Amino acid sequence: MSSKDSVSIYKFKRFIEQLEKKEGRGTELVTLYIPPGKRVDEVIGYLRQEYATAANIKSKTTRKNVMAAIESAIQRLKLYREIGPNGLIVFSGAIPEEGPGTEKIEVYDVIPPEPINIFLYRCDSKFYLEPLKDLLKERDVYGVLVIDNEEAAIAVLKGRKVVELKTYTSGVPGKHSAGGQSARRFERLRDQALEEYYKRVGEHANEIFLSYPELKAVIIAGPGPTKEIFAEGGYLHYTLRDKVKIVDTSYSGEEGVREAVERAAEELRELRLVEERRLVDNVMRLAVNGSGVVYGERQVREALSRGELRELLVVEELDRYEVTLECTKCGHVEKVVLSSDEMVSILPKKLGEPCPKCGNVALVNKGEEPLVDVLIREAERVGTKVELISKEHEAGEMFLRMFGGIAGVLKSARQ
Repeated sequence: MSSKDSVSIYKFKRFIEQLEKKEGRGTELVTLYIPPGKRVDEVIGYLRQEYATAANIKSKTTRKNVMAAIESAIQRLKLYREIGPNGLIVFSGAIPEEGPGTEKIEVYDVIPPEPINIFLYRCDSKFYLEPLKDLLKERDVYGVLVIDNEEAAIAVLKGRKVVELKTYTSGVPGKHSAGGQSARRFERLRDQALEEYYKRVGEHANEIFLSYPELKAVIIAGPGPTKEIFAEGGYLHYTLRDKVKIVDTSYSGEEGVREAVERAAEELRELRLVEERRLVDNVMRLAVNGSGVVYGERQVREALSRGELRELLVVEELDRYEVTLECTKCGHVEKVVLSSDEMVSILPKKLGEPCPKCGNVALVNKGEEPLVDVLIREAERVGTKVELISKEHEAGEMFLRMFGGIAGVLKSARQ
């Protein structure tokens, strides 16, 4: 799965969330994972055997629903001439619409974003989603170690987040200015103290970094020569040494970690955190220049509808929902956008107001949809690229605070 394809990942997450909410009676929901290379006719033959076995289920309702789910899965498979390079997943089952006796067969087929390596058939009260959830786990993991002779910081970046951050002080005094024997003795003691400090930082780094076997690289950074001394001194475990990249920073400590991430952008190019920071920085730069950016829900949607946006940035966790209100008397429809708190405090009052068209108090809530989903759909309709920004890092928090979590880059903007 491309770490930069934020909309595909978001849609995939939403799809899993929707499947997770579905529940059947007893063990009536069928999950089928098919790895690449498996022949369609072989899988259909397997399902035919399961269909025959299901005929022995004692409960008439369960038997009927399971057999219908298997048959629906077979019919869906017949739409495929072959299983693609990533495999195929089919979900099929009788889902109650309002209660017992209102079950309706639903069937979904999914081409996973990465190859799946299991063949699995399962009947249960819920769809089996764990292998799909595993595909969403962030796989781009990097270590960052920023060090000078006074302090060090060790961080682990996973996808969009800094998942670990530890800081350490050296306790080593500055260089001695006096001359003579006392100065030489002081320098020897200082060198010993530095050696102990490097060893201590190395032990902590090894403990942290080795707990992430998927670690792709270790960025060693700092403002002076200490980073090279540390990198070449054999303080890191031998399995980490081939993964080391060295970059210069102006700061050490936590601030140095942030700077190292920016300076090491080429090494961390697969990391979504870096890409999102670049996107937010670009919007900030354009906003400071006074042109090229629109922000705020209304302004962005107007520019979007006119086809003026090259790129749309939206906070993925945006707490806004588009609610559709309809008058049961005259059929008038209007849409309002509310936060989850406003859905509780404002929506009931809104439903108690007269219809703006006929004047009757007859407005009802016909449903709500996350504004993120609405914006993605509107952008895709006019061919505008969408980038979803997480608020789980500093740049995302700033984007939410300064732009309300929604901003568009105009086609006329200079890059």
